Amino acid sequence: MLIPIGHENMSARRWPVVTIALIAINTIVFLLTISTLNNQVAELGEVKGRIILLAALHPDIKMEPESQRLIDNFKKSKPLQWKHIQDPFRADLMSAYDARLKTTEDASKLQGESDDLNKQLVELSSSSLAEQYAFVPANHTLISYLTANFLHGGILHLVGNMWFLWLAGFVLEDLWGRWLYTAFYLMAGAVAQQFLYWTDPGSITPALGASGAVAALMGAFLARLPKMKIEMAWLFWFRLYRLSAPAYALLPLWLLVELFYGSLGSSSVAHWAHVGGFLFGVLAAVVIQRSGLEQKANKKIEEKLGWSNDQELEAANHNMEHGQLDDAIFNLKAYLVKKSNSLDAWTMLRTIYQRQNNRQAYLDATVKTCALHLRDHHVEAAFQCYAEFLDHGGGKMPASAWLELCKGAEELQEFERAFQEYQDLAKAYPTDRQSLTAQLSAARLCLKKLNRPQDALKIYQAAAASPVPHLDWDQIIQSGIKEAKAALGGNAVAAGG
Repeated sequence: MLIPIGHENMSARRWPVVTIALIAINTIVFLLTISTLNNQVAELGEVKGRIILLAALHPDIKMEPESQRLIDNFKKSKPLQWKHIQDPFRADLMSAYDARLKTTEDASKLQGESDDLNKQLVELSSSSLAEQYAFVPANHTLISYLTANFLHGGILHLVGNMWFLWLAGFVLEDLWGRWLYTAFYLMAGAVAQQFLYWTDPGSITPALGASGAVAALMGAFLARLPKMKIEMAWLFWFRLYRLSAPAYALLPLWLLVELFYGSLGSSSVAHWAHVGGFLFGVLAAVVIQRSGLEQKANKKIEEKLGWSNDQELEAANHNMEHGQLDDAIFNLKAYLVKKSNSLDAWTMLRTIYQRQNNRQAYLDATVKTCALHLRDHHVEAAFQCYAEFLDHGGGKMPASAWLELCKGAEELQEFERAFQEYQDLAKAYPTDRQSLTAQLSAARLCLKKLNRPQDALKIYQAAAASPVPHLDWDQIIQSGIKEAKAALGGNAVAAGG
């Protein structure tokens, strides 16, 4: 069994109060409703089952509108099961009530039974939390699009959803800001329920839980942070192993599993709500990023954070305004002892070093701010730092930071730019491990994105001859050479035809 336990970026710029609030609300609602919910579901389920059995075994009995609606929806959503129940010669008995119905022929008694069951159905439905606030596709209410996402049917159901909500949620809240994140989450839950309705409109099974909205967070995580490595715990034969893989490798597999089980149609889990939520999350994340909403939200976050919350930063800012640059540096370095990855502090240092014409210190600070922007997935800001680094004669970036910058260009889908940066990196550090990584990435882009198999073949062959030890990558290199040659052969045939 694979269980996610974390990912590369388990930090945020500020407290994820919305994510924490959502987890708290779900937990409180669960504690207040679980006992009543389970009792009501069992009681109402028994009444519904009896109505369906009565209608199937005695079709001549007149049903009240509420019961008839239940029967019609059951027939529509579970036709095979309905046909089986109707069979008078079936050997299996579903309950003692089933056995009694098979031996009862008194029409007036059966009619009275039907009327009494319908009365119970109406009374129980009107007071049932599941019927009123969970999402029942065949009989849903407007409020259930919201409330269903805060009800859970068991402790494992709750814990699983809340853990996934935490892992994906606090990162996206930090990326989008609290208001945009909240709107996305609530909308995602409603869309997931609607997707469930589209796929099974006649279902009378109440759907409840945050899993549709959480699936949307997972889809958004994949769209925005596809290369983020997710740490997994693998429980195998009572031993626990740890492994990690990028989001683009793990999350699509999860979606395929949901599609598979959803297509079977026999599970009590709302798999299609998960699929709908996930797809909505992917689409919404792309729209949020490309529409500029994400950038605007980030700008507001940075403005709110400001520099006034930290004494050293405030003092350094005051020093800068009064031309006391050495004092400002002293305060900033003292601050960085406590918070070494403060983007604000490094940005201020850059400004000071530029004023002092301290070129090397300015370049070092620029490399650091570039790396911090990449850590926060602010790729455009990172490339701005890179441009300023080059404008000031920086030459070549440190290999590790440069490699992340290349990956950032891929994230922006600027594949030609990414290819060129990979190539420049490989030439700048011919004996470093990052050089080989850059070569393989450049070759992959040529094959998969740029349709240049000839260039890919040359790069793979150069990687094979690299002086950098690469025994662990030899299989990847040889596979790349084979794929490039195959692509060249296909292109030659196409050209000849």
